[in-house]
Amino acid sequence: MSAVAEPRPAAATRRIALLGVGTVGRALLARLQAEPDPRRPLCLVANSRHRLHAADGLDPAAALAALATAPAHDGSGLLLPQLQPGDIVVDASASAELAAWHPRWLRQGLHVVSANKLGLGGPLLRHHEIRALAGTGLHYGDAATVGAGLPLLRSLRELCAGGDRIRAVAGVLSGTLAWLFDGYDGSVPFSDKVRAAVARGYAEPDPRVDLSGEDVRRKLLILARTAGSPLEHAEVRVESLLGPALCEAPDAAAVDAALPTLDAALSERARRAAREGRVLRYVARLDETGARIGLESLAATDPLAGGGGCDNRVAIWSSRYDERPLVIQGPGAGAAVTAAALLDDLRRIR
Repeated sequence: MSAVAEPRPAAATRRIALLGVGTVGRALLARLQAEPDPRRPLCLVANSRHRLHAADGLDPAAALAALATAPAHDGSGLLLPQLQPGDIVVDASASAELAAWHPRWLRQGLHVVSANKLGLGGPLLRHHEIRALAGTGLHYGDAATVGAGLPLLRSLRELCAGGDRIRAVAGVLSGTLAWLFDGYDGSVPFSDKVRAAVARGYAEPDPRVDLSGEDVRRKLLILARTAGSPLEHAEVRVESLLGPALCEAPDAAAVDAALPTLDAALSERARRAAREGRVLRYVARLDETGARIGLESLAATDPLAGGGGCDNRVAIWSSRYDERPLVIQGPGAGAAVTAAALLDDLRRIR
């Protein structure tokens, strides 16, 4: 006689506070509007200037407009007294200040869902603190921090939990840089591609954020730490694509004027790679020699040479995947896929 399954307890009501209403935050508001869940009401929305709160819930469709006329704040009150233990903070910003609050929110009894790479990709001590607190029954959703929701971190954790040992990880981790070098053969100015990426929203308004490699450094730190390598920021060697003129540009106009300083050197590298039947990719690597990031000329058969557009592509070598790596590929940039990853993490919280 088969046993009767116990009914699953109903999910608790958990209010949501959304911090950051840039492209990702707005995309999440649209998803909350399109896929409402009465057990996950939106009760607070904030940016760096204003905070909007309603104990009985906010309409995601109207929240952005209402935020513009909401009371101003000075950043104080980030312990979010409007929330109760068990509620959820969503950090859709790129703010270093907010990332520093992640452990405090967890200590407050709040779940945290983040697209902000500076939480787990910031100081190693903070990473350890977040992981320790998240092991006490609280949820720290990080799927949106690397790969815009691709199952990268989950795959690494499951391999490690199953006793596998990660030997190396390599990847094209920037959707922006993937798009810039996809099909780039040096025949057109690289600066024109950068301007096109900004115009299409593939790159930040200040493209130096992407071209510096710092965003990739944070993603590699998160991957490395998840794989069991407790790296600090300074232990990752980064080849920036920026020259002195771009580094020193004081404003947007100066940045745009300095972009052509990239063209000659990158065109020569692309033409040389094409003559050899190879392609340029901006690659992050972790192996027994350390962690490094830079522009590489890859053979067409390399596991990272494929993909197109804004795709991220990551190869994992381990005791199990020794001769041929496990390869994970998919869209690695875009507000819509990043917001979908945030929503997935929200729904995993019971």
